[in-house]
Amino acid sequence: MSVVMLILYLLGYACPQNGNRRGVGARLRKLFLCSAAKKPSANSVEDELELSAVRHRPEGLEQLEAQTRFSRKELQILYRGFKNECPSGVVNEDTFKDIYSQFFPQGDASTYAHFLFNAFDTDHDGSVSFEDFVTGLSILLRGTVQEKLNWAFNLYDINKDGYITKEEMLDIMKAIYNMMGKCTYPILKEETPRQHVEIFFQKMDKNKDGVVTIDEFIDCCQNDENIMRSMQLFENVI
Repeated sequence: MSVVMLILYLLGYACPQNGNRRGVGARLRKLFLCSAAKKPSANSVEDELELSAVRHRPEGLEQLEAQTRFSRKELQILYRGFKNECPSGVVNEDTFKDIYSQFFPQGDASTYAHFLFNAFDTDHDGSVSFEDFVTGLSILLRGTVQEKLNWAFNLYDINKDGYITKEEMLDIMKAIYNMMGKCTYPILKEETPRQHVEIFFQKMDKNKDGVVTIDEFIDCCQNDENIMRSMQLFENVI
């Protein structure tokens, strides 16, 4: 798998070589679109009551509509799916890992799910609320290129110090390959993740100081036609 394909896969805009695995965006959408077959009620009062029927009360539809790029109808659909999976109104890390692991029965998705959970848990309170989730999902599906790349950088910057180190990227690479399990082709050698990290840094670390900054990351991605083209795929997926 090339570095470009890995970046796209981690962003949720590409599949591994076998073509039948979905990226982050696709899995997150599937988690909630299971309820899409149920048409939202035309009664807005009823929908507002649904939004307050859980222990954690999310922001009102109007506020979420203003804060995200989802319509009121889309938010109602997404909320039904969220409530089905998380009746309490929030999801903790263990539950998030359990849900995410269902998409990767052939591997171990727990470490990558941990990194992904932390990217959605923006206030670092140990839980992801409906607001947290739709805000992140809005960026992944409807955000500008700059917003999507900022979100991805935050995912890779594990300790949130503003830099991606080789150690952080190695942790991400290992987590991805552990998650993909036996579905990687050709079969991975033990040194493969580290080799990918070195290629990643050759491409991204322009000043060769051993870390990748947000500016270096965004500049490299924006100058890659494959990444830019693929990031347009899911803008109208819901």
